Amino acid sequence: MSPAAITSSAPPPTNGKTATIKSPAKPIIAPSSVLPNGTNDGVPAWVKPDLSRLLRVEHLEGDFAARSVSLVDLPAGATFARITNPTPATCAYTSVQASRDLHIELNCDLVYINHSCRPTLVFDMLKWEVRVNPEMKGGLTAGEELTFFYPSTEYDMAQPFECRCQEKECRGTISGAKDMSSDVLRQYWLNPHIEELLQENIA
Repeated sequence: MSPAAITSSAPPPTNGKTATIKSPAKPIIAPSSVLPNGTNDGVPAWVKPDLSRLLRVEHLEGDFAARSVSLVDLPAGATFARITNPTPATCAYTSVQASRDLHIELNCDLVYINHSCRPTLVFDMLKWEVRVNPEMKGGLTAGEELTFFYPSTEYDMAQPFECRCQEKECRGTISGAKDMSSDVLRQYWLNPHIEELLQENIA
């Protein structure tokens, strides 16, 4: 998850540059497809995958300030990208919860996708893919900011923050699905591990 969504975060790197996320662990899944060497412009960027053809990261003024903008038009529910190079991680402000017991670092520019209470994308951790929000009327358009609803993957966040999405339905403090009402959560697409953890909490 993008540090840009956090208004009160850990100190920035001392050299003033954006920190690069690295992990000594090997990827826990293989790429979704094996393609021949060389460029094949006929292969969609979300299959190859080639994030440089899908999104542009814009670094803004201030610490940990960035956002991702779509470079493509896609219909609601379409696959935007596949998560092909994750590594296991501890729960942190840059990690994504992939299952009830697994957190990952994305190790790619998908980490710059901010939270929104009216998201343009969903992170489906069961299928290891990012899709256009199926509820988006008209789908995703080039130039639109890429966002997802963090509690759809995160049950208990390492670093809660005040949402800055400025949407009419903004939920305020975001700290994970465990702290949100069932009435609110029913309005969003949620990963199965979030649904399971919520049911356990009710029980």
